[in-house]
Amino acid sequence: MPQSGFYAKVRRGLPALIDQWRRLGQGDADRLALLLAETARVAKLGDPDATPDGETLAAWSEPGTGDEVPLWAARTATFLLVQMPARSVPASDDEACAWAYCWLRNRDFDDVAAAEHALPEHLREPLTEALKAAWTDRQGLRLV
Repeated sequence: MPQSGFYAKVRRGLPALIDQWRRLGQGDADRLALLLAETARVAKLGDPDATPDGETLAAWSEPGTGDEVPLWAARTATFLLVQMPARSVPASDDEACAWAYCWLRNRDFDDVAAAEHALPEHLREPLTEALKAAWTDRQGLRLV
């Protein structure tokens, strides 16, 4: 039986998040992998050890590979998806949890209302519940 905790949902949703960005991105797989890594470095969303290739990017998009997806890649995919004119939204609860987790990791917010207000309008409703869960998870980690 799969785990149902918030972070388990995030990990299960990461491949779908990466896949959505990969499908909406323009260019071949190697170019998209390079763009993801370079954006992570420039936007300070993570520091990839190496630039992945298109094959690796495709592997990260496969269901069940959430534990293999580096958080810098998911954070960067979220950063890029939010800015795309395609106005994409998560397709499942697990993917919504991944989006919300990355949204909170990418920026600093004083409270969950500020985090929700900062979302693009088309993401507010799809991420409302996941964002609350992500905020609760984040606040719980601060107690450790």
